[in-house]
Parts: sequence; C-alpha cells; structure tokens
Amino acid sequence: MRVIPCADPKASYLAHKDEIDAALRRVLDSGRYVLGAEVAAFETEFADYLGGGHAVGVGSGTEALHLALAALGVGPGDEVITVSHTSVATVAAIELAGAVPVLVDVEPGTFTIDPARVEAALSPQTKAVVAVHLYGHPAELDALSELCRRKTVKLVEDCAQSSGARWKGRRAGTFGDAAAFSFYPTKNLGALGDGGAVFFNDKSAAGKARQLREYGWTKERLSAIPGLNSRLDELQAAVLRVKLKSLDADNARRRALAAVYRGALKGFPGLPVERAGCEPVYHLFVVTHPERDALKAFLHARGVETLIHYPTPIHLQPAYRGRIPVRGPMTLTERAAREVLSLPMYPELSEADARRAAAALESFA
Repeated sequence: MRVIPCADPKASYLAHKDEIDAALRRVLDSGRYVLGAEVAAFETEFADYLGGGHAVGVGSGTEALHLALAALGVGPGDEVITVSHTSVATVAAIELAGAVPVLVDVEPGTFTIDPARVEAALSPQTKAVVAVHLYGHPAELDALSELCRRKTVKLVEDCAQSSGARWKGRRAGTFGDAAAFSFYPTKNLGALGDGGAVFFNDKSAAGKARQLREYGWTKERLSAIPGLNSRLDELQAAVLRVKLKSLDADNARRRALAAVYRGALKGFPGLPVERAGCEPVYHLFVVTHPERDALKAFLHARGVETLIHYPTPIHLQPAYRGRIPVRGPMTLTERAAREVLSLPMYPELSEADARRAAAALESFA
C-alpha cells in the first residue's frame, strides 16, 4: 500500500529541480559562500515580496525570532507574552534573548493568540508580544496592533508557518515592529536546510539585526555591540530565490487542496476555521477530533501519514513546567493538544490523494 506522506520536501525540490540545480552551480562557481550576492539579492526580493521594508537573512527561524527581539531592545528582565500552543522554538527564542516568556491561551478555531488574554496578562515588565500565525493562519492583527500601540508594547509576528499569508489584503509580517520567518525545508517557502529571515519596516532596527547576526560588527569588523553568528548561507539563499518566484502559486495550490478537503469532509465537525477577511496559506491542514489518537492510528493503517502540531503544550513540558509564568486558564490550549491532527498538505499533493485521505477520515467510526 502506497503511503501518502504528511509533508514531502523532496517533491518541492523535484518541482524546481533544473532551476535549483543551476542556482547551486552558480554559487559553487562563484567561490563566495557566506553573505554574498545571493543573500543580498534574496533579502531585497523577499522584502519587495512583503511590500517593502527590510529583510535580514539569518541561520534559522528560531534565530530570526531571537534577533527580532534583540534588535527591538528586548532583554533580561523583560517579559514577552506568547502562546503555549506553538513550537518550542517560539519560547526558546524568547529565552535566548534573555527575556521571560509569559504564556496565555489561544482563541477557539484558529488556535492563535487571544488578544483579550494578552491584555489581561500585561504587566509593568511586559516589553513585547509574539503573535504566532499558527498553521499558516494570521492571528487577530487588528486587535493586537491596537493593543500594543495603546500599551506601548512591541509586536513581533512569528511567521514561521505563514509566508505569504494575508490579513485584510496585506502580507502577514508587515504589521508589527518586527517579524520572524523560517525557511525549514517543509515550510511554505522552504530551503534545503535551515534558514530564516527577520523583517522590519524600520531601517535602523534592520541595521541593528544585521550587526547582531555577525558578532555585532561594523564594516570595519569592530564589535560595536555584543552579537552572535547567525548567517543565511549563499546556497540556501539561491534556493530561496528560486522558490520565492512560485510561492504565491504554491500557496494558491495549498488553498485549493484545503478546499478539496472541505468539500470531501462536509459532515466532519472538526475542520479548520478561516477568519473573515483573512487569507491563510495552509502550512498545515489541521482537524480536531476527541478521539485523535485512535483516528491517527486508523489513518496510519490505511496509508495516510499524519502528524500532531503540537502534542504537549509548552507549559506542560518538562523543560518549562513550573518554571515560566502562565497567566490565565489554558483550557483551549490543553484541549487542542489532545485533539489536533495534521493531514497531508503540500503543493505537490495530488487531488486524488487528498480525496483518499479525506475518505479514510470520513470512514472513521
């Protein structure tokens, strides 16, 4: 029985193989492999794609979020509010910046950060809010932007799963004081290894991030501020330049596949929610079911691979439980961890395979 994978980064490579291979050869022949012409060109092209501003290529999505916070002056003693229903990378990045993560509950349906919970969690130590655009669906950016402006708190968008998404016609990542993107191979815009970018509308903040990503150096390689090593390499930048050209088409394909799932699962109660005026990009197609683990095993037996994003909330994980602040009940977060299941979703997934996965799901009694 042929297995339908939940994600397939090799299929993405094969879809662009000739152009990617040519781009890799171009870099290899150039003799410049770190922070050269490819990175500079990608930074410009990606910023233009987002609608203008400044992009800074870095080593990973985690480092992008760390550097976004650091460039905004977030550090020791500061609190950063975010969600517990996210990748551990979100909280790891906050701690890398020296700040204290403060966890709040999510909204129903989208599983994105609840602005009302954010406001209730604010304290005199709050310096920033990290809004995770989970599964490719933007958080409630109007309410969050207004709240952060009113309370003089920095808004950072975690766009690791949402490259290309729109909120009321505008690209996610352009609303806050900074945004962090991941180019991990399975992401909507995926490299052939780790990579990330920080985006700012403000030129001076972008300049600080550029310093921070390479030891705090000035042009004379003088460490003017303490920094680190987080550089997007030329090979990954070349690959990303190829894939960026088809990102909107790939995202449109993801939305089309989501429509296939919805059409085939009309009677299924746990389908993902789309907020009005929002254009999610379905990094993942996540359903919910009260018997999630049994459903996962059932689909596995029928050749449909699924994953769980995420099985354990951060506030209940051994590294963080009892150590970092939780403000308010985590009812929806803990329910989501018990019920969410990610179905196969990637641009190269065939409609027939999406229908096969949906049929298997529907047959679960």
